[in-house]
Parts: sequence; structure tokens; C-alpha cells
Amino acid sequence: MATRPGLPGPSGGPMNPSLNPMSPAHGGGMRMPGMQPSPGYRGMPASAPPYHQRHGMPPSRGVPMPGMGSMGAPIPGPSYGASVPMRPAMPPSPMDPNRKRLLQPHQQPGLMGARRGGKRRKLADKVLPQRIRDLVPESQAYMDLLAFERKLDQTIARKRMEIQEAIKKPITQKRKLRVFISNTYTPAKPEGEEAEKVASWELRVEGKLLEDLAKQKRKFSSFFKSLVIELDKELYGPDNHLVEWHRMPTTQETDGFQVKRPGDVSVKCTLLLMLDHQPPQYKLDHRLAQLLGVHTQTRASIMQALWLYIKNNKLQDSHEKEYINCNFLFRKIFACTRMRFSEIPMKLAGLLQHPDPIVINHIISVDPNDQKKTACFDIDVEVDDPLKVQMTSFLSSTTNQQEIAGLEIKIHETIESINQLKTQRDFMLSFSSNPQEFIHDWLKSQSRDLKLMADVTGNPEEERRSDFYDAPWVPEAVGRYVFSKVQQRRQELEQVLGIRLT
Repeated sequence: MATRPGLPGPSGGPMNPSLNPMSPAHGGGMRMPGMQPSPGYRGMPASAPPYHQRHGMPPSRGVPMPGMGSMGAPIPGPSYGASVPMRPAMPPSPMDPNRKRLLQPHQQPGLMGARRGGKRRKLADKVLPQRIRDLVPESQAYMDLLAFERKLDQTIARKRMEIQEAIKKPITQKRKLRVFISNTYTPAKPEGEEAEKVASWELRVEGKLLEDLAKQKRKFSSFFKSLVIELDKELYGPDNHLVEWHRMPTTQETDGFQVKRPGDVSVKCTLLLMLDHQPPQYKLDHRLAQLLGVHTQTRASIMQALWLYIKNNKLQDSHEKEYINCNFLFRKIFACTRMRFSEIPMKLAGLLQHPDPIVINHIISVDPNDQKKTACFDIDVEVDDPLKVQMTSFLSSTTNQQEIAGLEIKIHETIESINQLKTQRDFMLSFSSNPQEFIHDWLKSQSRDLKLMADVTGNPEEERRSDFYDAPWVPEAVGRYVFSKVQQRRQELEQVLGIRLT
């Protein structure tokens, strides 16, 4: 079977080397068989680097075709999507200089690469096009995973917001603080021996949290705002019977307290421990505490309990919402029949007191048989919930986000590679189905693109034939051309004569 010159034969022989349409020297766009050529298509110069297809756009030109000899070079081609049609018999408009500059990205490779790399990727960039899903039915599993990931991201974002709101509130849990109280006695020694001449005792107050699983142990003194040890006033006098410790901004935390005094008789003492609540807590007036069912609590909790009582008993004025109509109990406590909401904090301040201290009675024994005895007391304290530390570290951690971002980039690159492979497949199928028509359409497209890039108007191939000038529009075009030349010459003569006359 005969073959046309320049086309491969049935045996797969090479094309005409003098005119190889697949060579980079003749690079240009190719058209799919069966598609109408687009007169408005603009091609890429053969020396330009391959054009990168944007996500979500139909496959375009510039896809390298490996495995076909000289086709390994990037071949710019026309878009397979629809293009804007041009009016027939009208020459293509010259290319806009700004658009010509966009067709030459190789002039600023660093800038273009930075813009492309810094482009924000969207969720739609990870979606496989429908044409690929139809070609590979197994890709539906990937789409199902994508839908599940979207739901998971929404859930994580909602939980993060909930955690941020929860951190703003104090998150505490009650624990047992065990207080150990012990004392030692040192008797007086006879004169001449190297020892204390006066008998004395030493009192120790220590403590620790039970089942404390924290890595950094909390100091005993950090639980208290003040500690007062009251000794027997008859033995030590009114000026030396109190031992006080109060927290200051520069206080160094310690694991215990130690008091040493002279004496050889047992002493009764009272320990007053004032807990350091964070946020501060207050003791309510007994009437208000009985009404609200709250004894010692934070100011915010007291205000919330007060509002619930007002709401449940419908004490808010139905017409003037900012007023409260006091019932019998409120009138006894606040001493008024009506008050504004804004007045509650001021009236409540007079009903709040400092919490009662923890009182521990102890006997400092000087009996040698009681030296090894230790008194233990358990106190309920509030400590920060370890979950709060975990939630804070979860919000501030960027390790997972960096790992997820890296995986996202890999997914985007894989989807882009799949789209490029699909374009290559379409290219190969269109060429293998009808090589002659494929190359013919491709050459026509390249001819139009060359004229657009060179800013050439008209069709030189048709203009060099005599039949071109027998068209009906030629006489009128010649008349217009001659008239414009006469007018131009006339203006030149008028300018010359006008200069000479002046």
C-alpha cells in the first residue's frame, strides 16, 4: 500500500527527516482528530519550556511525549476545550504585547516558579476529573476517602474551637493533699558537753499530693496563701506565741515548714492553713448561702447561681428587663424592693467574705516515746487538670500540621501527574487512530500560531496566487488603498508648501 511522503508506512519506518513535524524545530500545537480547528488558538514557540497545566482546567498544550523518538521534546499544542471562534474571512488580530509577554515565561523562571510554588492549593485540586473516573472505576475508592477526609477536617476544626473555648475557663480537679505534722525533742545537756544547754523542740509541717502522676512535683507551700501556727500563749507570752508565713510576690516555694522553740513541756498548738484558690473563692453570707445552696465558690459561679435563682423564680421585671423585683428573701438580704442588674456586683461585694481557714489542733509532745509518731491530715485541694496541658499542647503543636501539609502536597502532585498522563494518553490515541488527519490538522494549527506570534496579517500562501486577486472585494480595496495614498501625499505637499510660504 502506498503511503504519502513524510508519513510513516505500515512497517513503522521513520518520517521524512527533511520535514519532521514532531521535531522541536517545528514545534507547535496538535489537534485531536474529529475536532474543529480553532482559528483563535495561540501557540507556543518551540524554544519555550513546557506549559504547566492549571488545576481544574481542561488539558492544554506542552505535554512531553516520551517513547516516540524525537517526540520526547515538549510539544505545545492546542487546547482540547472549546475556544472563541473568529469571524470567517477576517484576518486574525495582532497579538497584544502584554499577552505576548505572558507566552514567554522563560524570561523570568525564578519568579514564575515562586508564584507557582506559592499558589494556594484548594480542595478542588485533589478531585479526580470525571473523565478519569470513567476510565478507571477503581478511583471511586479515592473519591470516597476524599469525602471522608472532608468530614474529618470539619470535625477536627469544630473540636479545636471547642478546646479553645474550654481552655478559657478554669479546668480543675479535686485531689487529696496529705499533711504530715511531726516534732522532735532535744533535751538539755549538762554543762561542759558540746550540746545545747537548753531543752528545745522542733515542729515540722510537710505534705504531698496523693497519686501525683505529674512529672514536675508541686511544692507544698504553693497550695497555701498563708500559714499561722499559734502556740500556747501562757508559755510563750503574747508577743512570741504566733508564727506566721504569708505569700509574697518574691516567695520561694518550699516542701515544708519548720519551727524551733525552747521548752521541755508538751505544748498545744493550732495550725491555720489558708488555701490559695485560683481563681479566688469567697464565702457567702449565711442567708445568701442558704438561699442559693452555695457556701464557698468563685465570684463567677456565685453570679451564675444568683442569675439561675432570679430566672427560676421569675424575678426579672417583664416590662423593664434591666430591673429585678425582689421577693421576700431578697428584700431581707439586699434591703431593697427593686434593683438593677448593674447594682448586683456592688450589693454582692458586702455579702462576700474570705474563706474560712483550715484549722488543725496538734500537741507538740516532748515524751521520748512519742517522738516517732506523725499526725496525718487529708485536705481537698483543686489542681489544674492534666487534660488542660494536653489540650494546650495540642493547639500549639505544629508537627501534625506540617506532616499533613506534606501529604497534601504529595496528593496534589499525584493528581497533577494523573491529569498529565491522561492528556498523553489522549494524544497517543488520537495520533494512532488517524495519523494523516492528525498531522494535517496540527500543521494547520501551527501555521495560524506562527502568524499570530510573528504579527503577520493575511495569508501569504493564498496571496501569491493570481486567483486571490479576482475576488469581488479587490476593486474596492484597491480604490481605498489608492485614495489613502493620494490623501497622504496631499498632506505632505501641503506641509511642504506651507513651510515655504511662511
